[in-house]
Amino acid sequence: MDLQLKGKNALVTASTAGIGFAIACGLAREGVAVIVNGRTHERVAEAREKIKSAVPGALTSGIAADLSTVEGVEAVADHVASVDILVNNLGIYGSKPFAEIEDHEWFTFFETNVMSGVRLSRHYLPGMKANGWGRIVFISSESGLHIPEEMVHYGVTKSAMIALARGIAETTSGTDVTVNSILPGPTRSEGISGFIETLAKEQGISEADVETQFFEKMRPTSLIQRFAEPREVAHLVVYTCSPLSSATNGAALRVDGGVVRAIP
Repeated sequence: MDLQLKGKNALVTASTAGIGFAIACGLAREGVAVIVNGRTHERVAEAREKIKSAVPGALTSGIAADLSTVEGVEAVADHVASVDILVNNLGIYGSKPFAEIEDHEWFTFFETNVMSGVRLSRHYLPGMKANGWGRIVFISSESGLHIPEEMVHYGVTKSAMIALARGIAETTSGTDVTVNSILPGPTRSEGISGFIETLAKEQGISEADVETQFFEKMRPTSLIQRFAEPREVAHLVVYTCSPLSSATNGAALRVDGGVVRAIP
């Protein structure tokens, strides 16, 4: 299927690994000129080489910046004047009892997971409207609907991203600009893979057994009973970025493996 994306350009935040990298690869396969972002020049350069290896002829550029800061967003805005597609993928997570989460940690999570998308969307949305077309996608999480007790601060920021996407979408009424959020379930990202490997060594069991135990105890409602692969999430994101998704706006699209039982 031709997703009609050739000639578009896209900024994918935090795209040097995991879901962000898979999204960057997926867009590159559709002929999109992808701007790769990460915190260091080394990681950005490495990711671009991997994309070019996976997608011969891929059009890529890169910008190293910490988008959890105002200065980082300003650096990207100065470097990239306009984009057709903005994928707000940057996010951090961590497990900690609610009573032990201090104020500064809440602020760090909000600056990274929420405010990065606020600032970038605020900068690029007017240009999309002026050009008559655009896509903004927030990578939220099923944790935004089903707040995990082991990381309440993470879940709350993911809820905020869903609300933010819907709110911005309300400002696009009657235009060809859409704003949506994607809600992945547990996904085999770089961090998760390392976490599984460490637990397997500590417990003296296989990584497959660690995965089985995780879904039995932590995410028993999952219908697929496994971690999704980043590319599985990326497929939905790439479609949502395409002109073919023009009737989808203000939506929270789930690729959660069936973790969330309720139908919103």
